[in-house]
Amino acid sequence: MDWITFVGTGEPTLNSDLGTMLRGVRDETDLPVAVITNGSLLSRPEVRRELVPADAVLPTLDAGSPALFRRINRAPSEYTFKLHLEGLIEFRSEFTGKLWLETMLLENINDGESSLRDLAAAIGRIAPDEIHLLLPTRPPAEPGVRPASREAVLRAESILGEIAPVIHPDQRYGEFGRKIEKDPLDAAARILIRHPMTDEELRSALNAWGAPDADAVLRALADSGKARKLIRYGRTFWSGSTDPDRYGV
Repeated sequence: MDWITFVGTGEPTLNSDLGTMLRGVRDETDLPVAVITNGSLLSRPEVRRELVPADAVLPTLDAGSPALFRRINRAPSEYTFKLHLEGLIEFRSEFTGKLWLETMLLENINDGESSLRDLAAAIGRIAPDEIHLLLPTRPPAEPGVRPASREAVLRAESILGEIAPVIHPDQRYGEFGRKIEKDPLDAAARILIRHPMTDEELRSALNAWGAPDADAVLRALADSGKARKLIRYGRTFWSGSTDPDRYGV
């Protein structure tokens, strides 16, 4: 393992015991510890204090203007872009670990030059150690949402790279499961509950886990209700959720 990461099916900073858990993990291992968060509670001093033991924190900023922030992130009306940005700035001033800002690029929404310039100006006020670009590689809430093009990613790298080192989406993702699993069906179901996968990713993982017939496992997942297929922007995904509202379908 390279890192121990707090993420989960929900926002980690909602857990009032997060600081206790982070310190507990640090006491048990020399591995670095990370927290992936949407950053919505960083305006609260008590939440910022809970994150102090982490080696790296990865909050989210997808927009550089109030209108675009509202459109993409759909925060409640009382939670403003100003509050979100000020929370990130305050956290940066207090946190001595690595601050890696995550930005998801969406086609024709926040990947144009003007939007990226606004975003760069906001990120400049935060001064993160790195900017990690993401694409909606999991099924988004709305079928019309698409990942930014390769050209748009390069544009983002150029503009945002003036502020901090940029990590390209292709550099972020590893592989699922490098060891043989006794029960590939169970292994797939456990991962899909937390992390939807493309058909290609899941088949590759099943092969790594020693499944002799990936098609049979996929049929069993669907028939058992442990997973279901979703189609987004022409690609097939597998989700462990049986809740039809989870991804807006």
